[in-house]
Amino acid sequence: MTDQQRIIMNYTVPPSAEDLEVMAASALEHMPEELSEYCEGLAVQIEDLADELIEQELELETAFDLPALYRSGKEISPGVEKKTANDDDILILYRRPILDLWCESEDDIAAIIRQVMIEEIARHHDFSDEDIEELSETHYQGMF
Repeated sequence: MTDQQRIIMNYTVPPSAEDLEVMAASALEHMPEELSEYCEGLAVQIEDLADELIEQELELETAFDLPALYRSGKEISPGVEKKTANDDDILILYRRPILDLWCESEDDIAAIIRQVMIEEIARHHDFSDEDIEELSETHYQGMF
């Protein structure tokens, strides 16, 4: 690939929550077939960082350790379910940890968002680590 064939996105400021929301919506539309059934009706929400309650419940060293969290519509908080079953599921993407991943890896930020989403959706639906790795590799190769 020559330099002229590459599209370079330059940010004078980090991508905003709205920027990540657009990228996440696109990624949600193009999830691997194995995950597509779990994505119907899934809402994506962008927050800067997990709050202290989530940080304590998940026993995180720091909120920067959590790039995403899948919350079932049946959960009040991770592991605590409500009795109502009609609420929508939400995938929360945490902007600051995602931006850290982007800076550390120097990968395309849209690819990082897709990867984070694939991993979190698959983990929530009890895919094995091997299955998640295979999904990620297959999906990444099919993107370009």
